[in-house]
Order: sequence, then C-alpha cells, then structure tokens
Amino acid sequence: MPKTFPTHPVPCAAGIGLRSIHIAEMLSRRPAAGWLEVHAENYMGQSAAVEALEKLREVYPLSVHGVGLSLGSASGLDRAHLERLRLVCERFQPAIVSEHLAWSVADGAYLNDLLPLRYDDEALAIVSGNIGRLQDTLKRQVFIENLSAYLAFAESSMTEAEFLSELVNRTGCGLLLDVNNVHVSASNLDYDALAFIDALPAEAIGEIHLAGHAVNEVDGDVILIDDHGSRVPPAVWSLYAHALRRIGPRPTLIEWDTDVPPLDVLLGEAMWADMLARSIAFDERPEEPPVAVPDSRFETMKLPGRDDTSGIRFPALAAIAAVKAACGKCAADHCRRDGHVLH
Repeated sequence: MPKTFPTHPVPCAAGIGLRSIHIAEMLSRRPAAGWLEVHAENYMGQSAAVEALEKLREVYPLSVHGVGLSLGSASGLDRAHLERLRLVCERFQPAIVSEHLAWSVADGAYLNDLLPLRYDDEALAIVSGNIGRLQDTLKRQVFIENLSAYLAFAESSMTEAEFLSELVNRTGCGLLLDVNNVHVSASNLDYDALAFIDALPAEAIGEIHLAGHAVNEVDGDVILIDDHGSRVPPAVWSLYAHALRRIGPRPTLIEWDTDVPPLDVLLGEAMWADMLARSIAFDERPEEPPVAVPDSRFETMKLPGRDDTSGIRFPALAAIAAVKAACGKCAADHCRRDGHVLH
C-alpha cells in the first residue's frame, strides 16, 4: 500500500531542481523553497536518495520530470520504462509530471541526448498516440516540454509551436515552457523567440523552466548549448518577463545540472524569479484612483504611471509602519520569501 503524503499543490512560485549534493542540506535545513522537481529516472530504484525524497515530500510540493521516455519513438513507449515511471508517480504522488518533446531511443539503445523531431502530420500522430498512452497509464495530465535544438528538419511542415499547440488539442496534455530552451533554439535556428512564446496556447502552459546555457563559437558562428550550468542570463530573464506578461504567473523552476553550485545560489535564483514575477504582477494590477491625504506636513509626490496632474501626499514613515503592522512577521533588517513584504 503506497504511503499517503500531505496534499501539496505546486504554487505559482519559484522552485528548484533537487540535486544529490543538496539532499542532506535540504533535510537538515529545510530552507524556504517554493517546490522541488526531480528527474524520474533517478528515483526508479531503491536507494538512500529515494528514502530522503520521501522525507522531503512531507514538506515540499513535488514535480516529477521525465527525461527518458522518448515520446517521439515510432516504435511506441518502452513498457518497462513506462511502468517504472508509473511506480515513481504512485510512490511520491507528485503534483506535476512532465516529459520532453523528443526521442532518445533507437533499436533498443538509449541515447544520452534528447533529439528533435520532424514536425509534420506523421510525427504528430506518433507523439499524440504516445502521450495518450502515457496519460492513460498515469491517469493524469502530463506537461510536454519544448526542446533546445541545434538543427531542424527541412521536411517539417509546421513549426514547433504549432506542433505543440496541436498536441494540446489532440491529447489534452499541458505544456512546460522552457524559456531557456526557447532562447537557445531561437538563437541557433534563427527565429523569433517572442513569437514562439506568443504562438503557444497560454491556458495550456502549466509550468516554466529557467536555466543558464553555454556560449560556444564554431568556425565563426556562435552556438548556444543548453548545459544548465550557470545562472539565468539577462536574455532569458527578459523572455521570462515577456511570458509572465502574456500568460500570468506559473510555477517556475530553476534548473542547474552541471557545475552545480551551493544550495543558496539556487535559492537565490529562485528568489529573483519570485521578485520579477511579483514586480510584473504589481505593475499590471488594475489602476485605482489616487487618494489625497489632506495634510500639509507631507510633501506632494507623483506616483509613476499615474496622471501627472494628480499628485498625492504620501506619508512615507506612516506607510512603512502600516506595512510592518500588517505583515507582523517581517523585521526591518531582513526579507522573507514566504509571501510577506520584501523590505
């Protein structure tokens, strides 16, 4: 009988990918983190890591991310691998399950890469069938992730965004928007990253990934490599901001798989993602009429984004005191990331 965990839905906040070198520290510190994501293939056996994840699952919302199912395989899904994935989901009861739009199996051999598909009707039928079987087996919706690409098939009859949109229509799957992958692919294949995001069905996007990438130069050409080995760069933050303005806040993951830094670096990247999301939500809140404070002791100030003719009197010290009183748990000399005001 599988263990029953507390219900922890994944919030519209930033989480981190759980890596083996951080497990002991996560168990001892229990730091504030929006949620955790693990690669399914790392938890398909019996190990100390599996037992540790069970303990962390008591505390944190969890997402399971598959990397080896090979949804693009014309021969169908590997039954044994699919069953192992089902058992992982049954054991840990994740709030989200995701996989890649890719293939990685040929003639029974697993390739150490996620390879792109030809985007046409034949491939669409194959992938739709595989996703249908996956969702039927797991008895849940699965999010499908866009790929980082270094080449494209000349025979493709549709774009990747069109392909993903049609998968949503045919299978009812959700989408995992990897913003770093969009930037890498758009740069390597010379297409418009903003247009790619705008072409996806916003309501289907249930999760976002952020990561860093490597910049290589080959024969005078710049090639971006999706290595998940550095901080999120400015171009990816900019794309993330565009996505948030278009689709609204979503659970967002900081991925870091190579040259993995100390845990606090990952938590810091997650903090930046949360701050950006909250800033955008604040900027896009509905306008409210300014309220004048009739007290001549306070200097008249202009609020950004308001009509320049409508100055208000703003008692700054009183406002800070009111915020602290409302927040209660916050102190003036530190900030908290658990939903309270950032000082």
